Amino acid sequence: MATALVLLSLLFLVTLFWLDSARARELATGLAKKLCERRGLQLLDDTVVLRRIGLRWGKEGIRFRRMFSFDFSRGDGGRRSAYLILLGTRVEQYDLGLPSTNQEKPDAPEAETAAPSTSDDKDAEGGDNKVVPFRRPPRK
Repeated sequence: MATALVLLSLLFLVTLFWLDSARARELATGLAKKLCERRGLQLLDDTVVLRRIGLRWGKEGIRFRRMFSFDFSRGDGGRRSAYLILLGTRVEQYDLGLPSTNQEKPDAPEAETAAPSTSDDKDAEGGDNKVVPFRRPPRK
C-alpha cells in the first residue's frame, strides 16, 4: 500500500513538472516571437530550445530557472542565435546579440521584467562566447 502511494506521488510530481515545462516553453516561444517582431527579425524554426534548467530560491519561494535559445535572421540569409532566461514565468534576462537589445520589455502578462544583459558575452579573441553565466542577485 505504501509503495503504491509513493509511486502515485512520484507520478503526480513528474506530471506537474512536465506541465510546468510545457507552459514555460510556450511562454518562451511567444516572447521570442515578440522580441523578433519588434525588431523586424524573423524567428527561425518558430521554436525555442531548452538549454539549461536549475532551481532558484527567491522571494516567491523555489522557482525553476530555464534558459532557452532560439535562432533568428535579419533578412540577409544569415542565422544568428539568441537566448532568453525565465525565472518561473518572469523574464530574467535576454540577449539577441544586437546593439541596444534590452531597451524594451517584451509584452506578455507573465513577463514582468527583463534584466539587461552584460557585455561580457565576447571572448578574448572578439568572437561570441556562448556561455551564459548564472549569477545570483545580490541579497538584501
